[in-house]
Amino acid sequence: MAESMTRAVEKANAKAIEGLGDAGKLHYETSVRFGAAANVHVLVMDNGLRILMMIDRSAPVVAYATWYRVGSRHEKAGKTGLAHLFEHLMFNETEHLKAGEFDRKLEEAGAESNAATWLDWTYYYEAVPKDRIGLVIELEADRMAHLVLRDAQVTSEKEVVANERRYRVDDDVEGLASELLYRTAFERHNYGWPTIGWMEDIQGFVPSDCESFYRTFYAPNNATVVVVGDVREVDVLVRLRKAYGALPRADIPDEDTHPEPPQTEERVVVLRKPTATEKVIIGYHGPALADPDHAPLAVLQEILLGGRASRGYRALLIDKELATDLRGWASTFRDPGLFEVYLTARPGKTKDELLAAFDREIVRLNDELVTQDELQCAKARLELGGLQSLDTASGKAEQIGFYDTVVGDPAGAFRRLEAYRRVTGGDVRRVARRFLVTRSRTIIHVVPETNEVAA
Repeated sequence: MAESMTRAVEKANAKAIEGLGDAGKLHYETSVRFGAAANVHVLVMDNGLRILMMIDRSAPVVAYATWYRVGSRHEKAGKTGLAHLFEHLMFNETEHLKAGEFDRKLEEAGAESNAATWLDWTYYYEAVPKDRIGLVIELEADRMAHLVLRDAQVTSEKEVVANERRYRVDDDVEGLASELLYRTAFERHNYGWPTIGWMEDIQGFVPSDCESFYRTFYAPNNATVVVVGDVREVDVLVRLRKAYGALPRADIPDEDTHPEPPQTEERVVVLRKPTATEKVIIGYHGPALADPDHAPLAVLQEILLGGRASRGYRALLIDKELATDLRGWASTFRDPGLFEVYLTARPGKTKDELLAAFDREIVRLNDELVTQDELQCAKARLELGGLQSLDTASGKAEQIGFYDTVVGDPAGAFRRLEAYRRVTGGDVRRVARRFLVTRSRTIIHVVPETNEVAA
């Protein structure tokens, strides 16, 4: 019954869309099941703009997210940091709005807004009362096509980003170590340079760099608009056509990213910084998010490093009293990334003791099956975290946009939950043997500047 009602709504919407004329014509592509009780409608405008829409009447709000398929991986050597700089520039002046007007209009409408940039993508989002969705559509379409990029705007935001880099990387031990980890682990792929950019590149940008980047990547055929909330679908589509329909397509260049060759030897770097205790940061080459082995590796990470019940916490913090902190993450990138591990030694303990104890836990994962209790607890925690990320309209919009952009599946969050449920103890051991390999890892040893510790 529910499916027949959905088909009837889709037919009615399609008929209504057909009657709107040819300018910015919209085409229904498909409807994707999102969980047990919702659908994501996928539409494409003639100029290439993708639209993902889901009705959610749990609250009188709308989440609106614009995902651009551009991140630091799309930059060129010598021009790193442009994608992140645009995250700042996009809140600035347009041909129709003075500086500060974008934020002021959203604040007056009771909206929340922000943006994020990473290796594979950049996105901008707003959450607004449902009766203000028209304002958001107008503002986002305006800055997609009419951003002002004169010297004053570019110079101002360059300095903001340079200060952000100083604070988050240059003057932050862990930020610098993380940057060094990726620079050392990736010798060919663009993942080796930081999203924030190298300082000399940031300071060297001129308006023509920004204009070229903007006209190349900030175009409807490189963007996806995600709308989730209490809306009437046809009304929103009419507004979208009016705002975006006349925007021209861009000539998006073919990506020129080199695959990272297999790493055949362990790489070790010592970083001397003013730190109270020694740290060990490890990066094992891991799978892309779409790889079938990514979900088992995430379960392994939860078993090994996922909080106080994890093996690593018990071994390094409780039993051996070697560490004060440990955590890890399997990167969720479009291309193969890293399985990252961060270990901080207790005062008086060394990086070598820390690494030896951690390596013993890796040997255990290679040699023994994890217990069913460990497996079920890890999967339950991951499932809970996944479901909590879908609590709000904004959370749903973010997950829809993220999985659509990275793996091409708007309902990827639910496919992920299904993948967790299928993981076995044998899968965990297999991915440990595949990825947690000494020869394919990079280690950054962070030691106090006064210590003369050999690598």
